[in-house]
Amino acid sequence: MTVTSRFPVGTNVYNRDWDALLILDTCRVDALRAVADEYDFLGDIGVITSVGSTSPEWIANTFRTEFVREIRDTAYVSANAFSKRVIEQRRFPAERIPVAWQVVPAEEFLLLDHAWEYQPETRFKHMLPEHVTDRAITVGRDYDAGRLIIHYSQPHAPYIAGPREEGRPLHPHESAPFEQLRCGETTRRIVWDAYLDNLRMVLDSVELLLENLEAERVAISADHGEAFGEYGVYAHTAGQLSPYVKQVPWVITEATDTGSHAPEFRPGTPRREVETQLRDLGYMP
Repeated sequence: MTVTSRFPVGTNVYNRDWDALLILDTCRVDALRAVADEYDFLGDIGVITSVGSTSPEWIANTFRTEFVREIRDTAYVSANAFSKRVIEQRRFPAERIPVAWQVVPAEEFLLLDHAWEYQPETRFKHMLPEHVTDRAITVGRDYDAGRLIIHYSQPHAPYIAGPREEGRPLHPHESAPFEQLRCGETTRRIVWDAYLDNLRMVLDSVELLLENLEAERVAISADHGEAFGEYGVYAHTAGQLSPYVKQVPWVITEATDTGSHAPEFRPGTPRREVETQLRDLGYMP
């Protein structure tokens, strides 16, 4: 990481052509291809190599000072608490080693919206995709942003889609999937299916966004992927080189604001702390 903070390995999204960029947290290429037939807006699913194998690494290597001109024209709506931890609090990955991160300060963004801070409280803790979509629609209509980045929380674990639909608590393989896989308490197929349901949940919300956002060129991608035991690797950790983590999808589609949806979710008083949000998503004990 000492090397990759100076010379990131992967494709920086600012080197690609897009007006809006939708980041699906932990979305694998093969997962998106598995559900592509269910969504008309998912056409040719390409592949790029991410600049990070974790969210903080992706954020630190994406919003670099060399792209400050583009970032000044960027509205970034984030459901990921690492957006504040890295960009505002300046707490970078691998804090204990001399890493030369070149991250722009928060004031360089046209808008840096930590939407997770004021998300409605639910029993699932995730910021729900419909709230992210609502905020994205509002920002898209209210700000003249040359670039719009929407960072969804799903399909990242915990896998809440099934419990939401069925009105039940999370099963262990949904709340702690990789611990369950490592100890043999569940199977890869069971965890994979729950992961795909989480992916469908966020894609359903993306579909609504694309009908209420004006953007000629919309890219759908991920900050990083997820390992389900391939090569003995589980989940995602910093500096990881597994292709299931480093390779992410790249899909180009378009969006037209039909005005069919009036967002109900609005900014409020921040009430969630970084540590609480990260703990709820399994990053802290």
